[in-house]
Amino acid sequence: MHKFLILSFLFVLISCVNKQGDKRETLPPFSLKDVQYRSFLYFRETADSATTLIPDRWPTPSFSSIAAQGFGYAAWIVGIENGWVRREEAATWVLKSLRFLRNLPQGPEEQGMAGYKGFFYHFLDMKTGRRFQQVELSSIDTGLLMAGILTCMTYFDTDNATEAEIRQLANELYRRVEWDWMYDREKQALSMGWHPEKGFIPAWWTGYNEAMILNIMAMASPTHPIPTEAWQSWVEPYHWAHFKGFPHVNFGPLFGHQYSHMFIDFRGIQDDYMRSKEMDYFENSRRATLANRAYCLEANAIFPHYNDSVWGLTACDGPKDTLIHVEGHPIHIMGYSARGAAANYLVDDGTIAPTAAGGSIPFAPQQCIQALRGIYNRYGHQIYGPYGFKDAFNPLFKWGTGNEEGWFDVDYLGIDQGPFVLQIQNYENGLIWNILKKNPFIVEGLRKAGFAGGWLAEVKP
Repeated sequence: MHKFLILSFLFVLISCVNKQGDKRETLPPFSLKDVQYRSFLYFRETADSATTLIPDRWPTPSFSSIAAQGFGYAAWIVGIENGWVRREEAATWVLKSLRFLRNLPQGPEEQGMAGYKGFFYHFLDMKTGRRFQQVELSSIDTGLLMAGILTCMTYFDTDNATEAEIRQLANELYRRVEWDWMYDREKQALSMGWHPEKGFIPAWWTGYNEAMILNIMAMASPTHPIPTEAWQSWVEPYHWAHFKGFPHVNFGPLFGHQYSHMFIDFRGIQDDYMRSKEMDYFENSRRATLANRAYCLEANAIFPHYNDSVWGLTACDGPKDTLIHVEGHPIHIMGYSARGAAANYLVDDGTIAPTAAGGSIPFAPQQCIQALRGIYNRYGHQIYGPYGFKDAFNPLFKWGTGNEEGWFDVDYLGIDQGPFVLQIQNYENGLIWNILKKNPFIVEGLRKAGFAGGWLAEVKP
């Protein structure tokens, strides 16, 4: 491990000193552990030293993403278990961060607040922790933040003052979220968010997507729970269909099949819906991953860089919003977009996001690792640097200075680095999954949703 750390450190230094993308450098052989380590460094090194907030992206200056903040808490735990950071250092940092979040102002005012009713705004100013511009009070991003906080609550179980306060603050932050306030009793579903200027967003978390863990935590709340009927409303709009030979609950962008699975081990446990299909949500994500790959292979005629080692569609940056023609085919190129492919969804402009394969490694390790290795070997420093894989690339877009060989993102995104850290670790030994199997709120939420069997049957009520 020490030899690995030394080599990685030296390479990071070389990458920083040399011009970004300098092809004269030779990358070391592809290593999944190196991908994970560099992605961990994103959370350790780009956080603001005073506020502990994680930037939405780097190196482009940005606000903080509270979802990335949640991923970062779990990433510190992965760092401890891999020997990349001492437990005492990580615990001290996590405690400082939780204190900062707990002390941020909450209220209905339009300005100067970090959140309201226990929820946090989607983006926070990196230096003050207050609401960034007029973004929404986000239910899903608060949920992903709380998933990371609950991971800390269970992991830091040592009998000392620092870890005891981590547990106390994590419990306090989770309990003060008024999930029932965000719940629309007519729709029997959580709203996607709220603005102090105009109230609740007229959109709700139903149907299969990344918010499975949001509903589970909201139902389990000992202080502000939503009714258990919410799970039936969540399930009713599911779109079960065959796509590229894989029958499953469809959702186009792969992040929807990954985010809840970063924290909860769905292998062998089933709700009523999955019992009716004689499978589980883990298998569903496996099929979705392979269907995404199969689509990309078939789309090779339009996007010639797609192959069995270069694929993966999910939400990511893009070159710009414009129309190009490639060998006679008009292609609508996009900026940031939720790219994906499913029976009822297709958004694709040739832009690949490495996190699409990286976040699905536990589901289809052979195919996903092959994709990361292929992208790494083919595009090298154009897509890989000090914090691992950059957000996205599109070799077809060759317009503008610097894009002569295609468009390659300059940024890393926090919500994309998190899946690399957590899912590689879950693939190796189920670390984050096993931690949250011990969390009483996660267990309670799963049971209220009707999950049973597998590891859940072995957990005492």
